[in-house]
Amino acid sequence: MKVQRLKDMQTLVSLCKRRGFVFQSSEVYGGLSSCWDYGPLGSQLKMNVKKTWWNAMTRRADIVGVDAAILMHPMVWKASGHVDGFSDPLVDCKNCKQRFRSDNTDSYLEKKQCPFCGSKDLTEPRQFNLMFKTHMGPTEDASSVVYLRPETAQGIFVNFENCQTTSRKKIPFGIAQIGKSFRNEITPGNFIFRTREFEQMEMQFFVKPGTDAGWFDQWKSIRMKYYLSLGINSDRLRFLPHETLAHYAKAAVDVQYEFPIGWQELEGIHNRSDFDLSQHMKFSGKSLEYFDEAAKEKYIPWVIETAVGCDRLILAVLCEAYREEITVDEKGAEDVRVVLGFKPDIAPVKVCVLPLSKKDELISIAQDLRESLSAEWETQYDESQSIGKRYRRQDEIGTPYCVTVDFDTIQDKAVTVRHRDTMKQERVLIENLNGYIFNGMKKDF
Repeated sequence: MKVQRLKDMQTLVSLCKRRGFVFQSSEVYGGLSSCWDYGPLGSQLKMNVKKTWWNAMTRRADIVGVDAAILMHPMVWKASGHVDGFSDPLVDCKNCKQRFRSDNTDSYLEKKQCPFCGSKDLTEPRQFNLMFKTHMGPTEDASSVVYLRPETAQGIFVNFENCQTTSRKKIPFGIAQIGKSFRNEITPGNFIFRTREFEQMEMQFFVKPGTDAGWFDQWKSIRMKYYLSLGINSDRLRFLPHETLAHYAKAAVDVQYEFPIGWQELEGIHNRSDFDLSQHMKFSGKSLEYFDEAAKEKYIPWVIETAVGCDRLILAVLCEAYREEITVDEKGAEDVRVVLGFKPDIAPVKVCVLPLSKKDELISIAQDLRESLSAEWETQYDESQSIGKRYRRQDEIGTPYCVTVDFDTIQDKAVTVRHRDTMKQERVLIENLNGYIFNGMKKDF
């Protein structure tokens, strides 16, 4: 058997549409550029991935959670530097009228020509702010301007004191958040990799000045272990230090994954110094210093940030899980089995129940079994087409176990359990099925 990984992004885009992972937003109206909807399987996959991140963060004794509003006081973005400095250098092609970023487009950087049509008739780079602007209240004037947040981090910083005092946490401790962000990207693309509306999973870890370098290294190690726990191969993960640092950063590194489109960022790990809390102190006039009871001293905490693009992580686990198993029979005919080899804790469906035929006595048992299993697992029921085709459908969406109800089930109260990766089949008593699945999830994948 030959096993082949994902070759190109379009293959995955097609599977995601066909099986209900991701749809083009507003597709009935022709779609909205770079906006995507998560379908029945995609929404569950996304929820499962977010849960793994949330648990990895907030089940620690030194991290709490927060869920800040998308709309914030406009001075938040003035203090953070987004109003004045959150922009991209953009170039317009006078020939084809396309607009693109000039700071990372190879054809422009090397040849000073349009990457779309090759023309050299271009404007000079101009700065465009990436924040979406809207108005709050009944009138639309300068006094009512607010912004859709371009990042979730500032909601954590302005709630630093609230979270610290109510949770009674001592430095070092962190605050985690999952939420939507919005950036008016001019050159989005590559499916759900770069979009204008996206979800972030960010954690800001507040530390005593002078201990930041040690915590920065610790969080690099912790975060890499997280990706390995999702089943991502270490050969397709790497750290890439930033050559140029943001104005607030003392150190920065990206966790990158090797997508079919090349090495790209999944997560940024940054030593943000004390920039954010200092800025909000300056603009709000309110002290955000921390009083260390043991040392009897006040200081502004430094921050180690871990910021994950949730949608990018979804894309990474889809790319990593995809495989084609190619077998050739004695006559030379080729058979291809497409499998999404998700780790069970993120698989959108854990168990599928299949009656061997549409006889009423089998359907009744199978539907009751699906109902009982769904109390513990994300479960599907499928009775259409041959059992082989149903197995293949479940392989393609990454279901770890298929449970078949056959005519022997009526007598022996047992079912046949098929393992996704090995295709091994085993007879299991219905009364032992939950325990069998639970143990199998831990040791078989």
